Amino acid sequence: MSEIEEPRTGSESESWAGGLELPRHGFGGAPIGNLFQDVPEEQARATIDAAWDSGVRLFDTAPHYGLGLSERRLGAALKGRSGYVLSTKVGRLLVPASSQGGRDDEGFDVSAELRRVWDFSGDGVRRSLEESLARLGLPSVDIALIHDPDDHLEQALAEAYPALAELRAQGVVKAIGVGMNQWQAPLRFVQETSIDVVMLAGRYTLLDQSGLPLLEECVRRGVRVLAAGVFNSGILATPRPSGTYNYQPASAPLLERATRIADACERHGVTLPQAAMAFPLRHPAVAAVVLGARSPEEVTANAALWSRPVPDALWEELKSEGLLSEGAA
Repeated sequence: MSEIEEPRTGSESESWAGGLELPRHGFGGAPIGNLFQDVPEEQARATIDAAWDSGVRLFDTAPHYGLGLSERRLGAALKGRSGYVLSTKVGRLLVPASSQGGRDDEGFDVSAELRRVWDFSGDGVRRSLEESLARLGLPSVDIALIHDPDDHLEQALAEAYPALAELRAQGVVKAIGVGMNQWQAPLRFVQETSIDVVMLAGRYTLLDQSGLPLLEECVRRGVRVLAAGVFNSGILATPRPSGTYNYQPASAPLLERATRIADACERHGVTLPQAAMAFPLRHPAVAAVVLGARSPEEVTANAALWSRPVPDALWEELKSEGLLSEGAA
């Protein structure tokens, strides 16, 4: 490995399942689904356009994100464009709410005219994908992910996976997988099925490398990983660590550890968020980092950071100081 890691752009890609060219950097669609706060329509569109202009060609969304709002916004922005990879998710159906006028109670600032219903049955998977395509206004998606089957794991393995495998065989989707914020259940999918991809949120980051057993198995079996949640919800998103860790107030020990990492970054002319973006891509299992954004400014700031080289000496120092797991790339 060279002393300086070569910068990578959002347009770089690698050959993958179904002939897909999988870009190294992706756009996560939860924030434009009004995650935690309202994002005006014009701002959401400008954010997607900024991602496109920065070279991003991998876009991820889900019915869960704003009760379909993210899918509608992303589909409208991508209509008429080509040369991108699009993923959405299955496992939550959206049905009319019994009462009207309330607000969503699952973290999105949207009207609760719909409600989510867990459904990992084969029929539920097919219905979910059909309804996602209607919201997107697009004829197809490239990747379909089983979304958060934590409490429905056996049904997801026995019913959702075979339904997606059939859709893949029919050419309806090019690749299938699972998206979760834990690594143990995805490991079962990798070992027991023939999925193509895992979206792993927050479990292979500068602060949390607990997902290493999953990544090692993915390398053995040729499954590609999309690393999401690389800022662990905020603590790694700014040059000096602050805010939340996995959507909870960061504890003092975590802040102290993140501060030591930030100090090391500064010694090597690197910012903490820059290192947080670069770190997962060093592992051979990780094909892409997916970054959520709610404004064009966030997109352009991220793009500027991922284009800058990170010296290998930083990773060596972090390992020598015990700030990265021994098995980390």
